[in-house]
Amino acid sequence: MTATAPAAIPANDRELVLDRRLAAPRAAVWRCWTEPELLKQWFAPLPWTTADAELDVRAGGTSRVVMRSPDGDEFPNRGLYLEVVPGERLVFTDAFVAAWQPSDKPFMVVELTMADEDGGTRYTARARHWSVADRETHEQMGFHDGWGQCASQLETLAQSL
Repeated sequence: MTATAPAAIPANDRELVLDRRLAAPRAAVWRCWTEPELLKQWFAPLPWTTADAELDVRAGGTSRVVMRSPDGDEFPNRGLYLEVVPGERLVFTDAFVAAWQPSDKPFMVVELTMADEDGGTRYTARARHWSVADRETHEQMGFHDGWGQCASQLETLAQSL
């Protein structure tokens, strides 16, 4: 058991957590999260795809990621980066959509951490929701399976870089 294993435990009833060791270098995992052309290759759980990604990766910078369903329907997701520690930590939210402009329906804050571990990367994604109902909705939408599948896709892409 590693020292980071407790990170897998949700802090409260509004949090969902994905915690795993990726067999890929941390620098490559970081690139996959911060370079739009790489993000588009892994971000949606197949057979969904990521049709477009615009990322201004800095505190206060915005993001726009468009997911596409197998039927061709597009779902744009806009957000704002709250904290960026290069190579280690990204914190972003959908509570703001641009220049501190509030969104119509905030859903969550995501905290991603990456650390070197046994030649790979300890990757932890914490989705903190505004309410228990939002957390339950996200869980019912398939958080564990979907984010888990995306983490595997991320790992495969990062290994190829």
